[in-house]
Amino acid sequence: MTSVKAAALVLVLACSGLNRAADAADRARATAYVDSQGIAHLAPLAVPPSSFMSPQARTAFVKLVTGAAGAPPINENIDTVRAFYDHYNSALVARASRRYPVKITQETMNGVRTEVVVPTGGVAAENRNRVLINLHGGAFLWGEGSGGEIESIPIASVGRIEVVTVAYREGPEYKFPAASEDVAAVYRALLGRYAPRNIGIYGCSAGGMLTAQSVAWFEQAQLPMPGAIGTFCGSASPFGGDSSYIAFALAGQPPLPGAQSGGLAFSPYFSDVSLGNPLVFPTKSRRVLSRFPPTLLISGSRDFSVSSLFHTQEALTAVGVDAELHVWDGMWHAFFMDPDLPESQEAYRVIVSFFARHLGQTVQRKANWHDHNSTEPAHGGASEGRDRKRAAPTH
Repeated sequence: MTSVKAAALVLVLACSGLNRAADAADRARATAYVDSQGIAHLAPLAVPPSSFMSPQARTAFVKLVTGAAGAPPINENIDTVRAFYDHYNSALVARASRRYPVKITQETMNGVRTEVVVPTGGVAAENRNRVLINLHGGAFLWGEGSGGEIESIPIASVGRIEVVTVAYREGPEYKFPAASEDVAAVYRALLGRYAPRNIGIYGCSAGGMLTAQSVAWFEQAQLPMPGAIGTFCGSASPFGGDSSYIAFALAGQPPLPGAQSGGLAFSPYFSDVSLGNPLVFPTKSRRVLSRFPPTLLISGSRDFSVSSLFHTQEALTAVGVDAELHVWDGMWHAFFMDPDLPESQEAYRVIVSFFARHLGQTVQRKANWHDHNSTEPAHGGASEGRDRKRAAPTH
């Protein structure tokens, strides 16, 4: 073979090899690949409901994401938005009340409206010196009344404990830190009846965020810490991480404004805040976070907030706080608002058990932590003397 023919053969073989490599790369890109910046590019992917979901949860998920009656845009007229969610939550309350009978009374505590929820059969003997505070969800825009009731009724009934759900001030009429002030006002009132270690606080979504914000507010106000808290489907850390991209796609929904950047554009309640303020996101201060009581974190794997909960648990653990995380595979944001799902009933038992174990106990830190960083952002916020005038609750 002449040197020219040999060279030509080598060139053909080389080109063939390059073509095969290119074809392989194209096939890989047709499925999925990660670029040099670490960004994962995903081709169209069919993802069935989780094999770990109950049949009831699978049916509820399909109905939720394919139903004809969609929620109005979050920036729609606020009365329209509140009416929609009150109607939606009221239907859940009716179902919960049949399964979990309770008695609900209204009470004003230090100028803040509340609803006191107790089981029809009475509070258990071991819980007569204990109380739970519920902070409802609703993007800091809606949820008063029926939203608080659907979060409180199952816990009061299953735990045989009194639950006080707070009608805190919301946007767009009010701005941060109005809600934190209202929670502190109710907490002060209950401190006149209960030892702080016998008071628990929990909430879902916006209520989970507000629970963490309230603890930071208590720390600033030098109030004693509650015995334990629960931050569900929202916590002490900004939104972000994998779930802020993946969860919306798995539910066939557009992303929540600000969810991917960690911002709070979804609610005018936060329009004037600094995202570095630990009264907004307590994970911004290790010192503030180290004061947290034992914390229960709950979410679903298809919840856009679950990465935030992962990060919060990591941050709490790093400063010696007992942080217990439970995630239900395949479940969505605030899934346990549906009282009939087996997963919801499991979540209720987890919540009740957590508070039963921690309320009344003396908190002992796993580690003594000292913050050598003097550059943490200063606390900010208005005084607790702000106007608490609100419209009457709707049911």
